[in-house]
Amino acid sequence: MEIRNLSIIAHVDHGKTTLVDGLLELTSSLRSKERTERVMDSMDLERERGITIKSKNAALLYRHTKINIIDTPGHADFGGEVERVLSMADCSLLLVDAFDGPMPQTRFVLDKALGLGHRPIVVLNKIDRPGAEPDRALDAVFDLFDELGATSEQLDFPVIYCSARDGYASRILERAGTEDRDLIPLLDLILEHVPLASGNEEGSLQLQIMNLDYDDYVGRLAVGRVFRGRVRAGQNAILCRPDAPAEDFRISKLYGFSGIRREEIAEASCGDIVAVAGLESFVIGDTVCEVGKADPRPPIRVDEPTVAMSFLVNDSPFAGKEGRFVTTRQLRERLLREVRTNVALRVIEDPERPDRFQVQGRGDLHLSILVETMRREGYELQVSRPEVILKRMDGQTLEPYEIVVIDVPEEHAGNLIQELNRRRGSMQSMDNNPGGTTRLEFHVPTRGMIGFRGWMLTESRGSAALTARFLKYDRHAGEMPGRRSGALISTERGESVAFALFNIQERGSLFIGPGVAVYPGMIVGECSREMDLDVNPCKTKKLTNMRASGADEAVRLTPPINMSLEHCLEFLDEDELLEVTPQNLRLRKRHLDPVERRREAKRKTLTPAG
Repeated sequence: MEIRNLSIIAHVDHGKTTLVDGLLELTSSLRSKERTERVMDSMDLERERGITIKSKNAALLYRHTKINIIDTPGHADFGGEVERVLSMADCSLLLVDAFDGPMPQTRFVLDKALGLGHRPIVVLNKIDRPGAEPDRALDAVFDLFDELGATSEQLDFPVIYCSARDGYASRILERAGTEDRDLIPLLDLILEHVPLASGNEEGSLQLQIMNLDYDDYVGRLAVGRVFRGRVRAGQNAILCRPDAPAEDFRISKLYGFSGIRREEIAEASCGDIVAVAGLESFVIGDTVCEVGKADPRPPIRVDEPTVAMSFLVNDSPFAGKEGRFVTTRQLRERLLREVRTNVALRVIEDPERPDRFQVQGRGDLHLSILVETMRREGYELQVSRPEVILKRMDGQTLEPYEIVVIDVPEEHAGNLIQELNRRRGSMQSMDNNPGGTTRLEFHVPTRGMIGFRGWMLTESRGSAALTARFLKYDRHAGEMPGRRSGALISTERGESVAFALFNIQERGSLFIGPGVAVYPGMIVGECSREMDLDVNPCKTKKLTNMRASGADEAVRLTPPINMSLEHCLEFLDEDELLEVTPQNLRLRKRHLDPVERRREAKRKTLTPAG
């Protein structure tokens, strides 16, 4: 049977998961109980947020050909997933929204695919969307290929017009949805354009691990591509890695993919994508080889992390009341376990504070997903404000910059431009789109983007849409203005009272309502001024035996702001922490120990290069 390996790459929300659903449904690759919307988004967080976080595999049969499909994340914060799994594929399917055109993450994922020598198929999706301009989007895609240094063969890419939601595709725009009413033209194009999986089938085994999974019955599974030879269940093999001696093991189980399912198989040939079991120490990038014929493939390289956060054991007055995993040992084991599967993540232990770990990632979303996952698993911890990772080169301090694209109604564009300029951003372009919206493109230091998204949504009343991706390391932009507002800080321990909150709400916006447990140092709201303000949310009304001359005024509270995890991280200042438990998110002031005070004082005396 012929094998084709294909990755699907796109910007967030351009429809690649919906397209995979359509292809699996068309080829009858799904069982009845598996037929759900966005079937590849199997994680709860993926369904809730509408984004792909983890790369996944699927397979379908069409005209006696097995097509292995690799669904990749579209957000640049999860670029570590994209970089390692693209090497399993021989070609990429690039989805572009016919209305939006190429976006920042489109550039990111396409650059990785072109660097591997892929000749992508361009799919202009959502051609049925009102205001869609497929011709304009196609011109922009060609310009993007050219900017990224595509070869002449890569520039000669095939194009197909598609509506993944309605399940049709056509090579001719005028026939889409009329003469061509299904996705068969796309499958035919895949067979024509995607090269056959190649390799020396008679050579010694060489299988590189690109992904990890887990099965309750057989334990850890290593997912990868057979680049050479054949692999069999029950076979003795060795695990090769560049920084450790080879390890002997026996392949206890071998699985292939059918639809979204893993099915046990006896043997797989060169070019196929499989999952093997038999060892708990599998690590992404390792190579499985035959005994006595160690020949590891080059290790997987991913871009360096740009943002860091401190993860600490919870030491608040409410510590240990809500979480199942609360100790330093449990926190350390969980973070080190994450590093084994999340190759873009780094964990650095603090020699001065064994209960604190610096976790480095590709962006604040990358780290916030980890925090939310741990929270749902029952972990209790504290995290600090996200900070960028600086570099020193040729005597200069460098910091990461991002390309930021914002679509916003015209009436709010001026305020957003002014704020981005305040955050050391530089405008690259401004275009007026049909429908009264403006598209802004800025180059902004990553420091300047911390806390901006929440401000932008408030300022635009939720009407602005932002996308960003890492651009480069460049000269330090100098001092960055911080949060404009202070915090309302509780001075008492107890339960919040409506009478006290009624008087406090005149001084700012509240994060809590009545009946909420608070403690000294806990942040209960945002102050309307730039300074912090101590308040007592537990203060009750004094009662006397004297009748009032008139009726008491009714206590009317403004509904509190519902702070999500991302909003909390954006709100944090340098001297504040976020307490994360399975049930609550609490902002609090940080109490520095003597070592931290000296380190903080030393940091503030350093003048950044600019």
